Amino acid sequence: QVQLVESGGGLVQAGGSLRLSCAASGGTFSSYAMSWFRQAPGKEREFVCAISRGGGTIYYADFVKGRFTISRDNTKNTVYLQMNSLKPEDTAVYYCAAKQGGSGVQTRVTVYDYWGQGTQVTVSS
Repeated sequence: QVQLVESGGGLVQAGGSLRLSCAASGGTFSSYAMSWFRQAPGKEREFVCAISRGGGTIYYADFVKGRFTISRDNTKNTVYLQMNSLKPEDTAVYYCAAKQGGSGVQTRVTVYDYWGQGTQVTVSS
């Protein structure tokens, strides 16, 4: 059983930056592909970005390309999301998720095995 704990969310003005962290425990972190999703009020949870187990494959949703960067440190059991040039429409609860095994990255909510509790990101205009 893997536990995921996100941190780093908060309130920021448009154009600002935040760095989210997701710390994993209870499993072999390097065996999990990791991703970030987000969910705004009244909307479905949507894929943001993902990184493969070794970090060699990364995939971003079009709406964050060039602004967000996902990375992982397998020695610290942590995945990061650096968010720059934030927009009000980025306001959402951000979740990290882990998928055991496989190769590459996945974008569908249903394939992920473990989820964090989420961290709120609010971008003011």
